[in-house]
Amino acid sequence: MDFTYIAAFVWLMMFSPAFGSTIPNSTNPNQAEACVNGGAISLTFDFYLSSCPEAEAIVFAWVEKAVSDDPRMAASLLRLHFHDCFVNGCDASVLLDDTASMAGEKSAAPNANSLRGFEVIDAIKAEVEYFCPQTVSCADILAIAARDAVVLSGGPAWEVEMGRKDSVIASKAAANNNIPSPNSDLPTLLSKFQALGLSLQDLLALSGAHTMGKARCSTFSARLNGGGPDINLEFLQSLQQLCATNTTLADLDRATPSTFDNRYFTNILSGEGLLPSDQALVGGVDEARALVHSYALDARVFFRDFAKSMIVMGGLQSPAAGEIRRNCRAVNQVLP
Repeated sequence: MDFTYIAAFVWLMMFSPAFGSTIPNSTNPNQAEACVNGGAISLTFDFYLSSCPEAEAIVFAWVEKAVSDDPRMAASLLRLHFHDCFVNGCDASVLLDDTASMAGEKSAAPNANSLRGFEVIDAIKAEVEYFCPQTVSCADILAIAARDAVVLSGGPAWEVEMGRKDSVIASKAAANNNIPSPNSDLPTLLSKFQALGLSLQDLLALSGAHTMGKARCSTFSARLNGGGPDINLEFLQSLQQLCATNTTLADLDRATPSTFDNRYFTNILSGEGLLPSDQALVGGVDEARALVHSYALDARVFFRDFAKSMIVMGGLQSPAAGEIRRNCRAVNQVLP
């Protein structure tokens, strides 16, 4: 595998006009600090420059293969990063398997039989460990893979801040409580984002991740029952027909389901938001509706804000002590 070529390719894409004219950085262009529950940790853009220069190229190569084999995997890898960061920060706790003494996050209601892509992360980690043993965290791999999944689907690029540690614990209860429900209204969504220090603009921009991927019919049953005064009736009928067996997956964006674009915002303006939480974004808050309109009108504005918000969300960290896991599914064994 020619990592030099892949790394150069990633770098060129990051500065290509096709992915936006500006890559947003934090206030300090080389370092950012973010916290969850008062803790702080420094992240940098060039964290592995000396210790594992191959890291980003390895991640990109595996994500490229995974998305080529299954375009839906792009949304799945992006979602893994989201669901990780919303539970005690971006610490790869979502990747931990259950143990005799710990119920992991994989079995939480928002994740069970829903999250995908664990095998892709396993493959990336195995190769990274071969080149750079116990150097690159699983949490950083999730953050890089999310960025690459967006880029490979036609979306914006951004520099990923790195230096995260992997959690030694997971919390099923926190996953159940912190991850927004697909039936959430706007005040509930905003309260969950604000609890992490994320703004209304972050909420709107990051919701645009639903421009690709699929959802189970059970997650939008309220829409199927005619919920919402602004639902498009033709759209409702198509969903009812699709979900007649209640086992079918529906595209979050039926127009361009595998492309990262701004169609999601066009959809919700026309009453075609798949999830109740999608359609809730245009329900009564002027600032939220204005952002939806701006993103629907100009993909470049959406791309810019999405990339910026991904950096902010990716900076969320737990103050708890962490490690660099050798296996993303389990904490390192304590040697006698």
